[in-house]
This record gives sequence, C-alpha cells and structure tokens, in this order.
Amino acid sequence: MSRKKASMLQSGGGERVRPQRASRAKDPSQETAKHRKTEAKPPFFSQAALREVIESIVVAFVLAFLFRTFEAEAFVIPTGSMAPTLMGRHKDLVCPVCGYPFQVSASDEVDQRGRLKPLEVVAGTCPMCGHTVDMARDNPQGKSYPSFNGDRILVAKFPYQFVDPKRWEVAVFRYPGGARTNYIKRVAGLPNETVRIQYGDLFIERAGESGFSIARKPPDKILAMMQPVYDNDYVVPDMIRKGWPSRWAPWPAAPSGWQPSADYRSFSVDGTAQQDRWLNYAHYMPTDDDWERLATGQRPGGSSPKPQLVNDFAAYNTEQTRSRNGGRDDDPMPNGNLGPPLHWVGDLVVEFQLDADKPAGQILVALIKGGREFLCRLDLESRAAIVELPTGESLTSAQHVIGPGRHDVRFANVDAQLILWIDGKVVGFGRPVEYDPKISVTPTVADLHPVGIGSRGAAAKVSRLRVFRDIYYIAQTVGSGPEFDMTAAAHLGPMGFLSEPDEWGVFGSRRFVDFKLDKDQFLMLGDNSAASKDSRLWPADPSHPEHYVSRELLIGRALYIYWPHSWDKLPGLPIPFPFFPNFARMGFVR
Repeated sequence: MSRKKASMLQSGGGERVRPQRASRAKDPSQETAKHRKTEAKPPFFSQAALREVIESIVVAFVLAFLFRTFEAEAFVIPTGSMAPTLMGRHKDLVCPVCGYPFQVSASDEVDQRGRLKPLEVVAGTCPMCGHTVDMARDNPQGKSYPSFNGDRILVAKFPYQFVDPKRWEVAVFRYPGGARTNYIKRVAGLPNETVRIQYGDLFIERAGESGFSIARKPPDKILAMMQPVYDNDYVVPDMIRKGWPSRWAPWPAAPSGWQPSADYRSFSVDGTAQQDRWLNYAHYMPTDDDWERLATGQRPGGSSPKPQLVNDFAAYNTEQTRSRNGGRDDDPMPNGNLGPPLHWVGDLVVEFQLDADKPAGQILVALIKGGREFLCRLDLESRAAIVELPTGESLTSAQHVIGPGRHDVRFANVDAQLILWIDGKVVGFGRPVEYDPKISVTPTVADLHPVGIGSRGAAAKVSRLRVFRDIYYIAQTVGSGPEFDMTAAAHLGPMGFLSEPDEWGVFGSRRFVDFKLDKDQFLMLGDNSAASKDSRLWPADPSHPEHYVSRELLIGRALYIYWPHSWDKLPGLPIPFPFFPNFARMGFVR
C-alpha cells in the first residue's frame, strides 16, 4: 500500500463519521482549553506508516526477484572462450609499431574465485604487424598494463521460458557437470540433429535425413562473428621501405596499374589499361626473427619473405606469462589452447571504400578458396553487380546498386555462400548464391593470394582495405589429437608449414567429429574455438560424460553488453576521468 493511498483513505472516508447532535452553547474559552487538553500529538512512526514501509520493501524485493527470474539478469564474462565477441579478463594494448589496438587474455592471472595467481601476463602479439608487445613492468613504452574484468552483460531469461534458442544465438546455461557454474557459448546444434565439425565449419544431419548439409550463417551473424586478419590503415611504411613486402601489391606491376599512395594506405588506377589490373593481398606475417633483423638494420625475412596461408591466429590467445617473482615463460600459446594456429581458413571477407570517377568499366572483387576463384563484378555503367561461381554459374543483381561516387563495399565467401554488401545493405540476386562446400577443401599455391581487387577499364581509388576470416571450429574431442597429421612437415615449423604448398595435401583429409543430439539437447561452442572448453571437450569431466546441454539447464539469451570495463580518462585526451564509460563496446550481443 502506498503512502498516497493510505492518506486518501484516512481523509476521504476511511473513518466512520458520526452525525452531530444539538447541544448547549459553551463558553469558547472552556471549549478551547478542553480541545488543547484532549488533542494528541501524532507519533513519529505510526503503526500504519511502519506497515507501509514494510510493505514497500517486500514489494520491491518481490519485483526484483520476478525481474531476475523471468526477465533479465546481469552476468560477468570470466574467460575469453567467446572472444572477441565477448571479452573475459584481459589486457588492452596499442601496438607501439603500427598503432593497432587489441586485447590479450589475462585469465591466467586469477583463479576461478577471482584471486590472484602467481603468474602475470607480460607480452602479446599484434595481429597486424606481428610485433610482440612487451607489457612487463620495465617495458620500453614506460606504460602500465592493468588487467580488466570481463564484459558485464544482461541476459534475457524470458524468451527461453516459451521457445527454444536458435542456432548462432549466444546463450547462458548452467554447466552440466556442475549446475552452480554458469557458462556462455554460442548455440551450434539443436535437438534431434547430428552436428559434424569438419573443415572449420558445421554440418547438420536432421532426424530422418540421410546426409549432412552445411550450416550457413545469415549476413548479420557473419558480421558479428568474423575475425580480423589485416587492416591496411595500420600498414607500417617504414617496413616496406626496408624491404618487407607490402601485403597489398599491384599485379602486373605496370605503369597503368594500381599505384600506392605515399603512406600505402590507398591505391588508385586510371582505367586506361586494355587488360585487367589487379591489386592482390598476400598474408606476410613477420616473425620475432624478422623484427630483430629490422631492429639491427638488416633486411627482414632474409632474401625473400614468403606469404602464408590465412590461418586461425587470434591475438587474444598470444599472452605470454611469467612468475610475479621473475622467470619468463616464452611459450606464445599458453592458456590451455589446442595448439598453434595451423588451421587454414579459406572463408574470408574483404571490405574497402571505393571512389569511382566515372560511369565506365568494372571493379572486380575476387576471393580465392581451394585454388578456385569466387568473383564479383561491379559494373559502373549498368550499375549492377554480377557474381560468378567457379562452376561457371553467374547471377546478376537489379540495377542501381553501384555507380560513380563513394561506396562502402564488402564481399564475403563464408559457409559456401557468397554475400555482397553495398553501403551497408545486402545486395539481392534473386536467390541465395550457394555452392557445394566440397569443391574447395584443399588449398593450392593460389591461396597465397586469397583476395584481389581489380579494374576492368575503371578509374577508381580504394582505401580502408580490411580482410576478415570466419570462425574456424576445430574438430577436437578429448584425446583425439590434431585434425591432421603434419609429422612429415614438422621440421618446417608452424610458419614454414603454412608457406609450403607441397605440404598442404593433409588439409584434404582433415578429421571430422560428430555429436548426436536427442530431444531437448543442445550443442554449445565458443567463438574462440582454440581456447574454449565447450561441448567438444566436456566428456573429459567424469561428472558429466556427455557433450550436450539439456533444455532445463538453459538460463537465457545474452542480450546486451551494458558495462565493459571503464576508462580512467577521456578517450583521446590526457584528462583523468575515473570510470568513464567505454561506449564503443556497449551494444547488443549478436
């Protein structure tokens, strides 16, 4: 009962009113004295007021309980199994060489109860230039690198009271091996399915079907889950001048081809060539030895640095640790990872800003996977887009999707489907552009240049060039070993193996693992597959010898990152501002 209602009842008829009777006239002074004598001072806390306070507190607790039980609940992400979608405990870095901001895991610094362990994270590797950033207390940058708690998120509990989760949703659930522990993963398998993990993708066989089909992500999930490979805005021109190859390079190197700007961040072509002119990407990743040569003025990579296959490298997993009392652990992949990043990722996304001078010619965008070319042609004259599959099939969009002027272009080959975005909108081709995933499972030498942007008589400039990769789900179970046998190539080391096409036949015989689900059972996988203890690895726990999550263990759908770690100053300014919100990472969980 509220105070306002109680007041209304007392003054508006809550008390019984007695009728007045005729009486003799009284001395006013006597009446006043009598009134003063009998009027009682109200108590500071009346019984009714105390009851109102107690009722209000009880109602508040009941509403909070109902909201927590049926609507939403706040959670903190402890580890990096969902990075970079959701950050666990981590350190923020800015590469002192190229300026790229990134994060590395710091989960090794605390135990499950949040207490400090005798280890500290002292280094991490930049995913753009490969430089190992020293974060030790005596680091050359003279900076401190504190560890931050993981993202705080709101979890919507109401939806799962009535409907099952959908594939690719991020869900919170109670760990089957210990119902008091909450886990967060992405939904990969649904009831009455068999889920196969192979070639880094998911394949589904539903009850009553014979044969697997690839599970394709919708466009919004592709954007939410893609991982950075290279952002050309963070190119290091000094490295190129000292002999390190530019990742984006013209081919053929002719005067009428693509020309780099002075800072190598953009490229222009005048469109006068009679033949196609290409700007190709190669994945040149410097090693620590290359950086040592650069530091001493030597040519990096020896006489001829070799490009590598795009792989499942994740900067978040490159933390190097040492004892807080000294003694460095130089293993770049601790934190329970499943091995070095040797898995070739052929599912790529390229995006760039296009400035076209006139309505003539075509801009070509090519993605190579398994030696096959997946092509998109942007016709600046007809203003249409055409996609071409290696099978010879082509599809044309409606007109007026492209033309002269400035446009943001994104082209993806993910989950055996091609998707094109122009200025943030998905371009339609009348039907999905899909193909058989089995046609491109083994890389060839062509995969060393997996992305290309071409000009067919078009005058244009491209900038803000970025390459991304899809999540690679590792086909791993407890005690199963690596996906493929590279014993014969072990002498090359991880980086050498990724640069030697003669050794890549092993990718064609990658192992697969199957997970069968019955009624009310779900398969859960982490976005950071190399560092995620998810459904693939649970049978190692004697208390839970199964790989699934039962329906009754679901808590809810991850909804919103409401509080990533705060900043201690205004962004971009040397002005102290404790607990300034980190607005950039706030947003819905996709």
